[in-house]
Amino acid sequence: MVRPATQLLLAGLGVALASSAGAAVTTGESTYQSSCIACHGADGVGALPGVPDLTATDGPLAVADEVLVKRIAEGFQSAGSPMAMPPRGGNPSLSDADLKAVVHYMRKEFAVR
Repeated sequence: MVRPATQLLLAGLGVALASSAGAAVTTGESTYQSSCIACHGADGVGALPGVPDLTATDGPLAVADEVLVKRIAEGFQSAGSPMAMPPRGGNPSLSDADLKAVVHYMRKEFAVR
């Protein structure tokens, strides 16, 4: 039998974990809206010619999180694209936590089809 105090503690932990996950999505969404949407578009398919489609099965989201965060942090030019993404999406104030959050958001929002 679980004591009431233990139930309360576990319930609080669950709320804290859920809030943390929600914060990552919120931060990721706001980062995407402020730094990524101009090129990748609201739907992730690319708003400009040559911008990689985030929804493609072989697109940018097909790589591991660590690789994707590194590419966003350092800047990256996809094969066949006439332009490179600037480091940190052109926003040098983005932290590594912001980059991880935006990757989490993109994976949730643009599930590879």
